[in-house]
Amino acid sequence: MIVIPAVDLRAGRCVRLREGRADQETVFSEDPVAAALRWKACGAERLHVVDLDGAFAGEPRQTALIAAIVAAVTPLPVEVGGGLRSLGALEAALEAGARWAVVGTRATLDPDFLGEACRKFPGRIVAAVDGRGERVAVRGWTELADASVVEVGGRARDAGATALLYTDVTRDGTELGPNIEATAALARAVELPILASGGVARVDDLVRLAAIPRVVGTIVGRALYTGAIDLTAALAALEG
Repeated sequence: MIVIPAVDLRAGRCVRLREGRADQETVFSEDPVAAALRWKACGAERLHVVDLDGAFAGEPRQTALIAAIVAAVTPLPVEVGGGLRSLGALEAALEAGARWAVVGTRATLDPDFLGEACRKFPGRIVAAVDGRGERVAVRGWTELADASVVEVGGRARDAGATALLYTDVTRDGTELGPNIEATAALARAVELPILASGGVARVDDLVRLAAIPRVVGTIVGRALYTGAIDLTAALAALEG
């Protein structure tokens, strides 16, 4: 399992939100490019970059900054999400240098779109399912859809997504620990490579997630920025 540092963008800065709430923001860097380079220097194998402005607006807002980050860390692969709700937006993200584009809200609300995206960009679409309990949070986590987490995960598998990114919204940015049980249950149900996210606070959390079959990566944000997790030490622990 790899550790994937998160670089969340809002108003040109690197931030973290608590439980996805726009009014619960902590700014960790005024220079997101420098933050990305820091994680590359520490040995990261992939970065997770999110356009939070785009997630709330429903369309990309930070494309130029994302392109700058991708260019700075090349050849380190980058997955990009936030507001990617059209084929044009997906194409723009990939043309900006992203290795993978992350589709969340539109994947939940429009399964046909997800299938079309996976056919048009084979091997480059990651489906995101963001859960509040068993239901899926959409539109920047501001609304709940009728679909369940497992249902959306099954759609992603059937559509041909290359991986499923699962976030427990109630734990994201809290450092309260990941939802191990829900992550394991989802991995068993959908039989897709899983990227886990939400609540990771210590190296032991990463070790427990690595023990779950099909969990191939974990996205870590706040714990890296506060120093609760040292990325170099975490990578060494997982290798050992």
